[in-house]
Amino acid sequence: MARKPSATRRGPLHAGHEVRERILAYYGLTHEELAKALGVSRRTISLLVNGRRGVSPEMSLRLSKLSGTTPEHWLGIQQVVDLERARRTGKAAIGRIKALKAPRGARK
Repeated sequence: MARKPSATRRGPLHAGHEVRERILAYYGLTHEELAKALGVSRRTISLLVNGRRGVSPEMSLRLSKLSGTTPEHWLGIQQVVDLERARRTGKAAIGRIKALKAPRGARK
């Protein structure tokens, strides 16, 4: 039986993974060089790359300008991560919610 990719076993890959692989590694940049290019602190880059900080709308604008992508690309990655985290942490509470039924006489 084939193994599932690590992204599906552990959840979606964080945007920091893409920053690490497609920007830092590809261009051979250090955290400090990337921070300077984006106009942020080295700590901000470190937190992002290590998955401890998400991509904000402002950071998505910076990353898109630098990488030639769109802000929506970066925010989309973040949204998938946030949604998966919410699914895991809110599973019990969400499971108790009952779907609404259409009132009598309501048209579909």
